[in-house]
Amino acid sequence: MWRVRRELAVFKILGALACAGLAVYWWVDGDVRGVILAVPAAVLVGGMGLRDLIVPVRLAADQSGITVVHGFAGKRHVPWEAIRDIKVDVNRRWGRRSEILEIDTGDNLHIFSRHDLDAPPTEVAAALRRRGT
Repeated sequence: MWRVRRELAVFKILGALACAGLAVYWWVDGDVRGVILAVPAAVLVGGMGLRDLIVPVRLAADQSGITVVHGFAGKRHVPWEAIRDIKVDVNRRWGRRSEILEIDTGDNLHIFSRHDLDAPPTEVAAALRRRGT
């Protein structure tokens, strides 16, 4: 079972509260442009933090297949037979390396970052390949 770190979810919620506080401050100050920037930021970051709290487990594997988050807070079970490919996309940009886990089920492509899994995607992909065989 791979999940989002609780600290990351709390950090997002605190960021949303800070943006909301700035929106109120700028509203009182009469700065409409600041409010226009801060309100959508508070909603977006707050929504991401809320999703992390509601559905912290992004990917789980058992004998019958995997369970992935689908949509905002839904879950979908995918049997091992329906999984076409499990791969890790590695990108290098500006001296940094990032990895994304991609699980192809034919109908859907499920994508997970290190932040979604709280583990390196290469390790998760290897564990899934071992479990699925």
